[in-house]
Amino acid sequence: MKSTMMDRDLQVSDLMRHGQQVHAHSRVVRCSQDEGGAWTFAETAERAERLAAALTRLGVQRDDRVATLCWNTPEHMAAYLAVPSMGAVLHTLNLRLHPDQLGYIIEHAEDRVLVVDSTLLGLLGQVRERLATVGHVIVVGEGAPPELPGHINVHDWDDLLAAEQPGFPWPSVDERSAAALCYTTGTTGDPKGVAYSHRSILLHTLGISSGNAAAMTDRDRLLPVVPMFHANAWGWPYAGWLAGADLIMNGRHLHVPDLARIINEERPTAVAAVPTLWNGLFHHGEQHPLDLSSVRLAGCGGSSPSRALVAGFKERYGIQLAQGWGMTEASPLASWSAPPRDTAADEDIDWLVKSGRVMPLVEVRVMGMDGIEQPWDGKSPGELQLRGPWVTGSYLHTENTAEKFDGGWLRTGDLGTVEPGGWIVVRDRLKDGIKSGGEWISTVELENAIAEHAAVVEATVVGIPDPKWGERPLACVSLAEGAVVSPAELRDFLKGRVTHWWIPERWTFLDAIPKTSVGKYDKRAVRQLYRDGAMSIEMGGTDR
Repeated sequence: MKSTMMDRDLQVSDLMRHGQQVHAHSRVVRCSQDEGGAWTFAETAERAERLAAALTRLGVQRDDRVATLCWNTPEHMAAYLAVPSMGAVLHTLNLRLHPDQLGYIIEHAEDRVLVVDSTLLGLLGQVRERLATVGHVIVVGEGAPPELPGHINVHDWDDLLAAEQPGFPWPSVDERSAAALCYTTGTTGDPKGVAYSHRSILLHTLGISSGNAAAMTDRDRLLPVVPMFHANAWGWPYAGWLAGADLIMNGRHLHVPDLARIINEERPTAVAAVPTLWNGLFHHGEQHPLDLSSVRLAGCGGSSPSRALVAGFKERYGIQLAQGWGMTEASPLASWSAPPRDTAADEDIDWLVKSGRVMPLVEVRVMGMDGIEQPWDGKSPGELQLRGPWVTGSYLHTENTAEKFDGGWLRTGDLGTVEPGGWIVVRDRLKDGIKSGGEWISTVELENAIAEHAAVVEATVVGIPDPKWGERPLACVSLAEGAVVSPAELRDFLKGRVTHWWIPERWTFLDAIPKTSVGKYDKRAVRQLYRDGAMSIEMGGTDR
């Protein structure tokens, strides 16, 4: 027996029309450092219509890639809506990548049009020789573009849109066709393209908006500090648009003092940022005004926050720093750490420091190193693997990636366990875990334990060769201003907090720990510093 339900494709244009019609007066806010002001959803949607008309006039057809090299801005939001809704593919470019990687991605994706913020024209100039497929560059803001190849036509955003009329006739598209394209950061080889479908975007949007995740409504004011070029800003722009929440765009202002000012001025109810920024905000708040009284949801992702950071935000500001776990390949959210019902007030931190409960429609399994699936008992470790309607099953134009997939499951590369009830605990990246004397050391747990020390601002741990044990941990620490602490003191602090033989003998103190393009600790760069002899190693005990 077939159902009686209407059969129609899920499309980004449905999402766009809902926000335009139902939440016409909600706003996309430009932060004050960028002259302030706001567009209503109705005004943003009209600009999206004009942009779609302009792109059509420039020859953009279905499945053509339209790239954005932009900060979090209202213009970028208009492109988020326009490009997929017209049947083209939105390709968000990571502006923090090295020009060689950025150029590779533009070529690999075969981008036809590139929308660039005027403050990033210098970066565009560094990839000018890699723009063979690009026929048009659209500049947002004032600024003279660099000398570009003769086949490229340059347009001003405002002039281009002014020449068009609103009311673009959005086409009907196959819900399984590509809507957006995002590349992994390429920490282990060339970046790989993940093409999100209209269907996956709509389902992911509904999933992260649900009550057990972000629970967004039109009463919210969202500040997605996470860049719109990184996994679609964790899906927050689309989820906020669908819910009618105000969207606060922080532009190029990603330094902690600027973010603190934006939070104080704009009074967001929900903020999404990586742990390094939350850590910076916490320490900034020790010396400067930081009003988080409006915030009901502090979303944290990209890597695990330390228990000390989660506890610090609860004690000082009374807010829960909730962790989401996922990756570009999972759109990105796979789990969320909202404490379950009946959680006692003194137990919520225990839940928040987990990687979260698996999201609806996402399946997770733990595959042991022997190839045998492990039980959900919270004790049996293995590689976490995922599948679901917003999890990728392949990469774009890429051969020989079978090692990333296992019989229809995505191999995440994360080592962890799953507790009863679907609670995921990521122990480490498989490539980062330290095998010492035949036993594993979790760098994540060790880092979080070190970070609990009052003098420590940042901590990361990498494995280095050891003639006796194969590998031993090297602890890299950044201290609070004016703080002094010795390796011996830190070793004593770790006693009883981690397994005794995990405690590092080798320590190095850095002004700041290197970060990746998405704000994670860059362990590859740390290892290179060690190999180059560019760090001073202090000993704090004997091996194991």
